[in-house]
Amino acid sequence: MTLLEVANLKVHFPVRYGLFRRSRHFIKAVEDVSFTIEAGETLGLVGESGCGKTTLGRTVVRLLEPTSGSINFEGSDLARLSRKQLRARRRGFQMIFQDPYGSLNPRMTAGESIGEAIEIHPLLAKEPATHARISELLAAVGLEPAHAQRFPDEFSGGQRQRIGIARALAVEPKLIVCDEPVSALDVSVQAQIINLLKTLQQTAGLAYLFIAHDLAVVEHMSHRVMVMYLGKIVELAEAKAIARNARHPYTQALIAAIPVIDPDSKRKRIVLPGDVPSPIHPPSGCPFHPRCPMAQFPRCKTEVPALRQVTTGHWAACHFA
Repeated sequence: MTLLEVANLKVHFPVRYGLFRRSRHFIKAVEDVSFTIEAGETLGLVGESGCGKTTLGRTVVRLLEPTSGSINFEGSDLARLSRKQLRARRRGFQMIFQDPYGSLNPRMTAGESIGEAIEIHPLLAKEPATHARISELLAAVGLEPAHAQRFPDEFSGGQRQRIGIARALAVEPKLIVCDEPVSALDVSVQAQIINLLKTLQQTAGLAYLFIAHDLAVVEHMSHRVMVMYLGKIVELAEAKAIARNARHPYTQALIAAIPVIDPDSKRKRIVLPGDVPSPIHPPSGCPFHPRCPMAQFPRCKTEVPALRQVTTGHWAACHFA
């Protein structure tokens, strides 16, 4: 069953100049993105910093306003809902933020942060039931019930992220957007959080939009992987298909950048020239052509490649995939 369907989503931010702050240009952070997430599925989203991953994730849960397009969640277009209507729907989807140090209110205890969502969406009528639910959630993420009385500065980064996960679980959502939930953590703690998320998915039937810049982590976590470059989706396929047979040259470069334990590995290293172009003035034609080792002119410079199905369930936006 399709839980989330995003169609032709665009998110543009005005760039204002001068005394009267007039808008002359727009940052095209997300440009014509479409995808679906099934119930219980993890869809990974990977790409370089600045490609629009976080903007896309925040827009899906309406923390940012879309410029155009639709965000259909369980039959309701979130992009068209008023604030009052949206508040009633928020119970179905939540977000885990990237920074475990900045995402918790330093003046609220862990129990208060988790319990706030339960109070906003009145799930439990009596206070003792709320306390019991908080203890249950803390136990579910590997913390002690006594931790409910502690403030964020009394926890490590990994423990804070566990509190963030417990807070997201408090309203029993069906979809959680995970915005680089392990990027700020030590490697050993990353493994704990990833295993925790996979366990919670199995027990609660959660669906994830899992955002990261590490393709190896995304491949391990996800059923399907979506690769983003300069606000556009350039490849979408099952995680194993991406790892074994990436079709877009940008995805191939990301895979080539994953560290290999075997020192005798013969895997070819792909070094992309230059930097990611400005989203204010993106390149004409294929957005990747200025850095692409496979680019052929003038076609790649003038013709925008469509995201097309190259094999069953494998989509790529490249003329030569």
